[in-house]
Amino acid sequence: MEAVIRPVGQPGDLGWIVQAHGETYAREYGWNGNFETMVARIVADFAESHDAAREAGWIAELDGRRVGCVFCVAADETTAQLRILLVDPAARGHRLGGQLVDTCISFARDAGYERMRLWTNHPLEAARHIYLARGFTLVSEEPHESFGVQLRGQVYELRLVEAKSTHHSY
Repeated sequence: MEAVIRPVGQPGDLGWIVQAHGETYAREYGWNGNFETMVARIVADFAESHDAAREAGWIAELDGRRVGCVFCVAADETTAQLRILLVDPAARGHRLGGQLVDTCISFARDAGYERMRLWTNHPLEAARHIYLARGFTLVSEEPHESFGVQLRGQVYELRLVEAKSTHHSY
């Protein structure tokens, strides 16, 4: 099976992202249509006004079929935000989630961001494993009711640049 990570931009990509999120999260976690609405808003905002030098999205394909996605958007001048990571259940086990996150991190570094932040929820264990394996750390956690279920929202951050050394060599 041939896996490819490519930029978002082909006809149907944006609609697929929204549909895949809505269907997958309803089936796997019982989340209601509010989640799909949130993803649609994220996708629409990106499509209407992203800065191509600082924001990007990618699609993972397996044998020419869309099976995953991720976005990197600006949270602020120095912080990139990883958003809407998804790998279709039928395509899991091919390390596509990790490849998508690595692509996102590399883009954020190249774009000059100092850190990357993401918001997730506690049931998303596979995604959390990917984030932790890449050095993200949990910075806050808060219970909330969203998408028709009780959740624990989690914010993770990753430093993208090395801390400036205070060591001077003379």
